[in-house]
Amino acid sequence: MMNAKIDLLTPIQMGAFTLPNRMVMAPMTRLRAVGSIPTPLMADYYAQRASAGLVITECTMISSLSNGYVNCPGIYSPEQVTAWQQVTDAVHREGGKIFLQLWHSGRVSHPSLLNGKLPIAPSAIAAIGTLHGPTGKVTLDKPRALETDEIPQIIEQFRQGAKNAMQAGFDGVELHGAFGYLIDQFLQDGSNQRTDQYGGSIQNRARFLLEIVEAVCQVWGNDRVGIKLSPSNTFYGIHDSNPLTTFSYAIEQLNQFKLAYVHLMEPSEDDLKTRDVINPVISTFRPLYSGLIITNGGYDKSKGNRMLETGKADLVSFGKLFIANPDLPERFTLNSPLNDLNFATIYSKSDQNLEQGYTDYPFLKLQGN
Repeated sequence: MMNAKIDLLTPIQMGAFTLPNRMVMAPMTRLRAVGSIPTPLMADYYAQRASAGLVITECTMISSLSNGYVNCPGIYSPEQVTAWQQVTDAVHREGGKIFLQLWHSGRVSHPSLLNGKLPIAPSAIAAIGTLHGPTGKVTLDKPRALETDEIPQIIEQFRQGAKNAMQAGFDGVELHGAFGYLIDQFLQDGSNQRTDQYGGSIQNRARFLLEIVEAVCQVWGNDRVGIKLSPSNTFYGIHDSNPLTTFSYAIEQLNQFKLAYVHLMEPSEDDLKTRDVINPVISTFRPLYSGLIITNGGYDKSKGNRMLETGKADLVSFGKLFIANPDLPERFTLNSPLNDLNFATIYSKSDQNLEQGYTDYPFLKLQGN
């Protein structure tokens, strides 16, 4: 008997959940959380997209000193927990499942975002680039290297963030281990030149990541925890002398946890232009991981379906397509035209007109409805 064809609209068992399709709304920074507190507008935004098999929120701060962007949400205060409850309630009313992405920016920050304090990192090595602070664009300065006895405090912040996410009604959490932020900074030797048990060998550099995974799994149970990794990403100057060995070890070690999924990022055009990177990521690392893998990297419907047919990935996450098309699964089902993305409104530039390019993209209007 032949196996039934699997495509983006095929249900799948992911940990504790049976998802109605294999289309994941990727975590995307949108900068609409005024004062770092989620808003009712954010509840509308996520609820509009609840037909995704799984919704993953934007990166969310685990402490006031983990911030990297203006108007990025947090999950460390009672006010934030209560505000996120509006979001999870709205998504659940629409029948959706939603994971919170737990995040620490590490060296990708600035004192103007951290109450005047220096960003922290595994080593005092500056990231490359700029970001927007409260008063405009700022250059990324050299961070402060964490003391060994401070590291358990950071791990505890991830644990507490996971507890707060549970209190806020989320269905699970994703750890942000990608894009040159703190977990990634510990993993890659271009940013980690420590000489203690968190630096040097790949086993030591992966220790921080694995200890956070263990701590968060203790809160949620393994099948409601995922992690996002970007082996070929070059954001903010992140790099490793042997990324194939480094990420192979980390991904193999993740097998022991039996997570809900591992979320792997393919290189972007900018990554490919910057240096010779692992490409494709999914073909390289699929043989090393026994659980579910979500792939991300400029997929459309046809590319996503072809990837699922290969068996190399189990789900596909979509970023820009979900921004512009809140009803993306329906549009894929009906082979309907897609809305165009307004690139100018991906990130908010102020606290005004936050709905523009956020909750005002039109839904598909079916003839006769």
